[in-house]
Amino acid sequence: MVPLSDGSTHESRHPTSGDLEAADGTAEAPAPPQLSVVEEPRRYPSTIGGACYLTLLGLMVFALVVIGVGHWRDGVHVLAGVIVAASALRGLLRQRDSGMLAVRSRWFDVTLLAVVGVALWVLASTVPNQV
Repeated sequence: MVPLSDGSTHESRHPTSGDLEAADGTAEAPAPPQLSVVEEPRRYPSTIGGACYLTLLGLMVFALVVIGVGHWRDGVHVLAGVIVAASALRGLLRQRDSGMLAVRSRWFDVTLLAVVGVALWVLASTVPNQV
């Protein structure tokens, strides 16, 4: 009997050599406790932030193609818009749903992306056309 903190007692049952003997008289080890692990089926991408990240990545590739064909100002505007959208998504999504949009703390990611996106937009808008 083992005394408990509330004053009651508990009978401690430890396996003894008599408990481990099989019917034929040989000793066998006790079976380890079975733990059931329920694996959730994997979703691709595994978070909503992953889907958002892939969408933003595709839009950035599109912006680079627009820049590559010679419409650099329009391409940079698309790129700036994508970066500002990434900032907004990083601010709206929960930490566990952010996926690869989460690099640092939320406030830092949102601030940095917003500043870079706005700066790109302003720079692309203010650079004069070359004749």
